[in-house]
Amino acid sequence: MKKFLFTAAALAVFSSIGAAGAAPMPPTKAAKETPVSRGEVLARENCASCHAIGIKGDSPNAKSPAFRTLGKRYPLEALEEALAEGIVVGHGEAGMPHFVFEPNDIADLIAYLKRINRR
Repeated sequence: MKKFLFTAAALAVFSSIGAAGAAPMPPTKAAKETPVSRGEVLARENCASCHAIGIKGDSPNAKSPAFRTLGKRYPLEALEEALAEGIVVGHGEAGMPHFVFEPNDIADLIAYLKRINRR
């Protein structure tokens, strides 16, 4: 049986390698996302062609209310059911496209609406 002798320097190198290997990984992009940021992405991808989705600016469709004003029109939590069942609200002749969101998406979108309606 062979015996291995490690010098203090060798042990220090192995220890540092082990410590580096055990170090936690930096958070991924998904870990940094919040309900508000995910809600903003949903709004941008699904709603921004008609609605102003930010804290300023006009809606591209003049008949579509700015998201930052929705809290003045409705209790924002009341929109949860409409988002789950599919909002069908007229915006003039073309009307609003029929959207149905998943529960997690609804929570994220409501979180975003609450954030921009506070300002």
